[in-house]
Amino acid sequence: MDILETDAYDRRKKRNMFCAVLLSLLPFFSSIAVYFYLWTPDTPASIMSAGVKSAPTLLLAAVVLSWNGGQSILGVVGGLLFSAVGDCCLVWPELFLHGMGAFAAAHLLYSLTFLSSHYTAYSSSSSLWIRFLYLILFMVGGGFYIHIYPFLQKAPDSEVLLPAVGVYIVLIVLMGALAIRTRHAATLLGSLSFMVSDMSLAVQAFKVMAPMEHGHAFVMVTYYLAQLLIAVGDIKAVANKDGLAKWKSS
Repeated sequence: MDILETDAYDRRKKRNMFCAVLLSLLPFFSSIAVYFYLWTPDTPASIMSAGVKSAPTLLLAAVVLSWNGGQSILGVVGGLLFSAVGDCCLVWPELFLHGMGAFAAAHLLYSLTFLSSHYTAYSSSSSLWIRFLYLILFMVGGGFYIHIYPFLQKAPDSEVLLPAVGVYIVLIVLMGALAIRTRHAATLLGSLSFMVSDMSLAVQAFKVMAPMEHGHAFVMVTYYLAQLLIAVGDIKAVANKDGLAKWKSS
């Protein structure tokens, strides 16, 4: 098989994989549609509402598990499962801290995944730009914490929230920084979308700004988009690694 035939074969393989992944994601998109159809501002907290909210994340975990196998349980699949727990907890305002803890665990698992051999680290020639982007991310995270700090002090459980939110911001910024290291566009955009979603949720939950008309919708759209991009990025990373390994062994 010559170079042109190999290139054509690779393109067909990528196209077929794209179609197969898209088909496997249809339940995920359908469950999001159901969530937004059923959700209203006065929706009461219940087990049913928690199940509907967490269903897209659980279905996404099933997709990644079907493509990447059991090895992903301690990676992106595990992060998605912890995220589903966080989704359920945030349905009840009194479980906000528990939800934040579940999402913190998810960010840790994502970060460990981005450090794995599935992802290619940046080259030394680009290290200066990468470090500059790291600096920007941590400056944004630090600036955001300083901005919401006075509002956290006014919260009833401020003695717990102040350090907890600080640690959470460090973890999500670390995840974003390690996503840059992977050099995967979907992974990076997913991590940044996650940061945008959480910041939007924080400014509303801690009353940093007046309630936005479509604030909840914005939080959830950016959140589901983040999880989708991180999941797809992981599927592509594993597929690329397996394809490269087969090419080397041939």
